[in-house]
Amino acid sequence: MPKQENTKQKIVEAAIDLIAEQGYKGASVRKIARAVGIRESAIYNHYENKEAILKSIIGQIFETPFEMKEIEEKAKRGKPFLREFIVAYKLVAFDKKKEKLFRVLINELFQNRALRESFLQEFHQKDIKRLSQAFFVMMQEGLIRSDDPMFMAQEFLAPLFYFRLQLSLTKIDKQSTTALSTIFERHVDFFWESVKIG
Repeated sequence: MPKQENTKQKIVEAAIDLIAEQGYKGASVRKIARAVGIRESAIYNHYENKEAILKSIIGQIFETPFEMKEIEEKAKRGKPFLREFIVAYKLVAFDKKKEKLFRVLINELFQNRALRESFLQEFHQKDIKRLSQAFFVMMQEGLIRSDDPMFMAQEFLAPLFYFRLQLSLTKIDKQSTTALSTIFERHVDFFWESVKIG
């Protein structure tokens, strides 16, 4: 990894820890720089401001596991593609650092308009549009019934967000997450039965 990219990733990781501990307002650029071990001014070589760092973090929390080119090819497999998508999503949901930040993010969404816009952009523009393309391919391949692919993508993703929230609430109360460990895969099975042809 080039030094420039390495420093950029260190900034993101330090910001994740600080925001998770102190919230968005409490995690100043100065504190992030101190945690990385660089001057505050050096942060601006990588990010325009603190919001740009947060946008990068949101991109990682809600990252789509596949690029558009991959999606169009993998979607031809139907249900196995959805399973692969879910496994990638589940790995992020159970990642301790990202799960901790997810809790902070939920709280910050109600207080920060720029963050809400970034969240909607990441969630809607990337995940939903990419998945809608996958469902469109599946329709063309005759794997699933014809319907509005954008709405279908929303129907598929909405429960995942709820499961992720449920997972966070369960962890906050220090309860076992065992019952939730298969809920993502069960969602794929249930969803597929409702859309498949034959």
